[in-house]
Amino acid sequence: MIYQNIREEELKNKVAQDYFADYDCSKIVGNVDFTVVIKNDNKQQQQFSEDHSLLWAEAKTGNFELIAMFAQLILTIGKARTFDKNLPPAFLGAFDFVKIAFVPYEKIQHLFFKNDFNWNVTASNHESKEFKEIHTLIKTILKTDKYEYQFGKDDAELKFFIKNNIAKGTESGKIQIDKNNFVPIYLRWLDVVKPLINFDFAEGKKQNIVDSDFYLADLFVDDHDTATTDDDTPLKEELFVVFRNGHYQIAKENLKSLFNATIEFTDKKAYEQFWKRYKRPPINEFHNYIIERRDLLVPQDIRERKGAFFTPRQWVELSQKYLADVLGKNWQDEYYVWDCAAGTGNLLAGLTNKYNIWASTLDQADVNVMHDRITNGANLLQNHVFQFDFLNDDFTKLPQALQDIINDEEKRKKLVIYINPPYAEATTARTVSGTGENKGGVATNNKINEYYNLRIGNASNEIFALFMAKIYEKIPNATLAQFSKLKFIQGSNFIKFKEYFLAKYLDGFIVPANTFDNVKGTFPIGFTIWSLDAKTKIKKINTKVYSKTVEHLGKKYFYGVLPKSINKWVKSFDTSDSPSIGFMENPTPDFQNNKFLNITNNAGSRHNNYYSYNFKNLLQGCIYFSARFSIKPTWLNDRDQFLYPNESWKKDKEFQNDCLSYAIFHGQNRISSKLGINNWLPFTEQQVNAKEKFASNFMTDFIQGKINPNNPNNPNASDLFIVSEPELHYQIPLKFSSEATDVFDAGRELWTYYHAQKFPSHGDCMYNVNASFYDIREYFQGRNDKGRMNTKSTDPTYTQLISNLREQLNNLANTIAPKVYEYEFLKE
Repeated sequence: MIYQNIREEELKNKVAQDYFADYDCSKIVGNVDFTVVIKNDNKQQQQFSEDHSLLWAEAKTGNFELIAMFAQLILTIGKARTFDKNLPPAFLGAFDFVKIAFVPYEKIQHLFFKNDFNWNVTASNHESKEFKEIHTLIKTILKTDKYEYQFGKDDAELKFFIKNNIAKGTESGKIQIDKNNFVPIYLRWLDVVKPLINFDFAEGKKQNIVDSDFYLADLFVDDHDTATTDDDTPLKEELFVVFRNGHYQIAKENLKSLFNATIEFTDKKAYEQFWKRYKRPPINEFHNYIIERRDLLVPQDIRERKGAFFTPRQWVELSQKYLADVLGKNWQDEYYVWDCAAGTGNLLAGLTNKYNIWASTLDQADVNVMHDRITNGANLLQNHVFQFDFLNDDFTKLPQALQDIINDEEKRKKLVIYINPPYAEATTARTVSGTGENKGGVATNNKINEYYNLRIGNASNEIFALFMAKIYEKIPNATLAQFSKLKFIQGSNFIKFKEYFLAKYLDGFIVPANTFDNVKGTFPIGFTIWSLDAKTKIKKINTKVYSKTVEHLGKKYFYGVLPKSINKWVKSFDTSDSPSIGFMENPTPDFQNNKFLNITNNAGSRHNNYYSYNFKNLLQGCIYFSARFSIKPTWLNDRDQFLYPNESWKKDKEFQNDCLSYAIFHGQNRISSKLGINNWLPFTEQQVNAKEKFASNFMTDFIQGKINPNNPNNPNASDLFIVSEPELHYQIPLKFSSEATDVFDAGRELWTYYHAQKFPSHGDCMYNVNASFYDIREYFQGRNDKGRMNTKSTDPTYTQLISNLREQLNNLANTIAPKVYEYEFLKE
């Protein structure tokens, strides 16, 4: 059968009818074009779960390149993570008018777990770098693992392949377990398998046997004979529970007497049905990783509530290299190490002298994991690993050997507190999931909080700051080597902390926070080394910068002592002796709070300063606005503070004028003529073909030099709406950079398009001659059911015009940005 000149839907229907008539092709799976499932009346159905597909395929009309079709299919699946919501099929496929091809899913599934890959791209955009990267990778795979057939010419072979391969794709359709999916599979296992296990989990928990121990037992069996295998993989020695001869057994000798010898199922068939989806045991290279990361099998809400985050292996290794550089290559023999927030002890992996290492943690379950790892070769001593609540317990509860080190001043100088403490913050009663910040009660519930609040102020809301304060006070002269957020150096809530914590910075580096589990924020996490023996105020530190792939990107300074803030600077121009043309909300001067910065008609009620714009301070206010918005926020600058500038900006008229144009056309300029006279119109009536006269020409008069705020002899300086006569030449027109001129040109096209619209004589969309930028956006974009302005418009011409304006505004921002650093509104 050869197809041509038909639509895609008809093509899919004909392929289904001609080649897959014995199967169900009606199922819709995500955004996949074509899906094949065994019909319910087929005897083979019992081998599959109801949602187990045989084939997911891309369909195209015409005669397309197979590699491109497969690349688009993979991007479609990867973007939606279709394999998380549905069981993957035995095969992926692609077909057009001429041909059809298949590739086993197991041959390509590794592509979906690529690191540092942006899946959030349009799959059909064949020009994107992501498409080209997948195209290259799938091309290699298809060379050896593709099955291709021509419609009509190869029909017999095609139908034979479908019957004998796709329909029997049980093994190739199984999901291989690896480091990327063993946690999601566990979450499904909790719902399906755990209720089938005939075990008292409440009683087991008392002996530290939890549901994840049964899950791990299920993972490490021979998948070909799950019910009868007696195969002992090496890792079974590390398990509390093992699976043998079709049932679970307690693996630890000292616990066997407390539980039944065998633990059965209430429904063995349902258990076997679940595991038919997955290929076991996991890939060999991930065995140790899965055992080591059993902490991930603790429910995420519990891990987040603790505020604890597993330290990625690459940062563990890098931190130990920095310690060796600072303390000397023989530091492990010359220094003692105590990780007092150890979790399951992964930060200590790689250290060699177990006689000099101590590890403590809040949870006994974590201690049990570390003890079990010691039994199986971890380089620690059993009696050096113990349960200890560092923030609340007295040091007399520590092992005597560790107490002796802490109590001896000379030995204490050789003690390294090496930690990755929790990053949780208790600033409100709410919980913000997945950021590592703002978790109510996690710090304020500690009795130490009240004690240190008097010493370090608001910093006591941070658990890591409480660790630092207690270490500083109770273990003086030691060395502190810690992972933490960098706000303790230049955060506005840490002023009192920096007066208390006096230490010498030795070295350190920063990395993206989202390389740590459950941390999704775009801010830096630093590893910094401090000598607590030297009482030095933190003024400035120099850290190395690393990407998530451990690529060295340069250096970054953090300032403990900064000039006054930009808010102090702009406040000096905030006067009320002239009529206001709008207000600017000035939030805390850092990138995190820029979302609150805006220009509106009236002052708001939030607890921020509201700067009153008038003809005397217009430029200064726009400089403030532009300095804060022209620099794009990144994980590197997230904690940077905007500062009181040097005096050089005063001589740079072009910079001042560019900031004015940037503020006029920025999206956070929310001046609306619906709330008062719009004094921010950047064009004359003639320039935009307005149908009526504007209520105010203040902005164009200001730009043309008819209003001179610097001339004390201006007889009209006190009246906003009365301008000087042009012939008096009080001020020449403002001069703008070419980038700012491009912004005005793009803006003029947008205003002109608005004024050219056909408006009804009455109703919600009546003509508004004084429409501001905000009003124009509202007109074309509309609002949703919640009253918020929509992000897009259905008008293609407007969409193109606003896109062009934003592009020119970005170009202008790139012109302003270097001067923001030059005039020290920000420090490098």
